[in-house]
Amino acid sequence: MTTPPVSSSLREALAGLEPDAAAIAARARAAMAGAGRVGVAYSGGVDSAVLLALAVAELGPEQVVAILGISPSLAADERAAAHEVAAVIGARVVEVATHEQDSTGYRANDVDRCFFCKDELFTRISDEVVTEHALAAVAYGENADDARRPDRPGARAATNHRVLRPLAEAGASKAVVRQIARAMALPCADKPAAPCLASRIPHGHEVTPEKLHQVEEVEAGLRRLGFSDSRVRHHDQIARIELVPEEIERAATPALRSAIHELVTGAGFRFAAVDLRGIQSGAFTMSILNAGRTGAPGTPVPKPVS
Repeated sequence: MTTPPVSSSLREALAGLEPDAAAIAARARAAMAGAGRVGVAYSGGVDSAVLLALAVAELGPEQVVAILGISPSLAADERAAAHEVAAVIGARVVEVATHEQDSTGYRANDVDRCFFCKDELFTRISDEVVTEHALAAVAYGENADDARRPDRPGARAATNHRVLRPLAEAGASKAVVRQIARAMALPCADKPAAPCLASRIPHGHEVTPEKLHQVEEVEAGLRRLGFSDSRVRHHDQIARIELVPEEIERAATPALRSAIHELVTGAGFRFAAVDLRGIQSGAFTMSILNAGRTGAPGTPVPKPVS
């Protein structure tokens, strides 16, 4: 008995979706239909994985390339997980080294840092991947919820580079994206959001490979200690740890309290602090935008207070 093609299996999985979600998935697929060979800017998160799976379902695996940007801002665990998810989808992964650290705008870490990061990624794709892999189009996994948020400057870079955003244009909210991922049995369907490591550094404080490594080391250690999700905010000598609210009390038990302190100091911090508010998505950027900042590239931020 022969195994059905990957694209056929993915299409069959979509048949179980509720009508509204099925219509959104169909619109996203239609946005890529007939586009030729498509590159998907891919991170292994649920949004880019669903986009990749829909592209494979519509075009076939030979017409789709997953493009994974590699830099110090991508945790090693995330890189490995991205390859595992792509293998389930049946898509080829092409890694491209990005050098956002060379950009003064990125290092300055204003609210528009993501613009410089995404601009570097899409520039590298244009320069190194499009011709080599005969791509007719490039797409990325912005969803409809992200498209409405003011703290997503990377979207401007996508516009500048004419990158497609099929999920957002199809009206796929994060909830619908997860429904599609579950229908397709993607391993990342219920994976928590995993923003890049640079998002852990307060705006106005320089992003450096050393700081990114410290954050990665502590977050990996927290996973080993059994915490399901975390953000380690880098405040110079202080690691401010955000956890899932239901797991904060566990962090205060004597054994784990000692283990967390040892983990944090071993990574080069002097102090460990657990934030009682829990995980806050986009907290650094939103606190500035809510105070009236526009987030336009090149707009200075107030001098940070250490």
